Amino acid sequence: MIKILVLCTGNSCRSQIAEGYLKQFLNGKAQVFSAGTKNHEINKYAIDTMKDDGIDISTHSSNHVSEFKKMKFDYVITVCNHAMETCPIFISKGSTKIHQNFFDPSSINNTEKIKEAFELCRDEIKKFCYDFSKNIN
Repeated sequence: MIKILVLCTGNSCRSQIAEGYLKQFLNGKAQVFSAGTKNHEINKYAIDTMKDDGIDISTHSSNHVSEFKKMKFDYVITVCNHAMETCPIFISKGSTKIHQNFFDPSSINNTEKIKEAFELCRDEIKKFCYDFSKNIN
């Protein structure tokens, strides 16, 4: 079975959203994991924004990339520039590496605009994941 790892800095938002969509779109065609170069709690706005689109990521866990050093991945997708720059070498051996930088909605401090920022980020990641999933056989 195809194995996919989605990497971000904190594994709290963008990588969690991508994991949720890839699991939905690939529907059993792949094992999908997400991790970060640091560990943070899953962002409550990410959970709420995904719930608004019918996907529950509230049971996901935040994982550190080192937890996966013994696994071989077919695809490693980095969803932020920092993760791409700091991705451990062991992850890329034999893996197809794909990079797509998404704006970090958790960087918004204005509470009136944060929901909109998360929705925009979610929709961009959703489109990316949908397009990616169409190329997986």
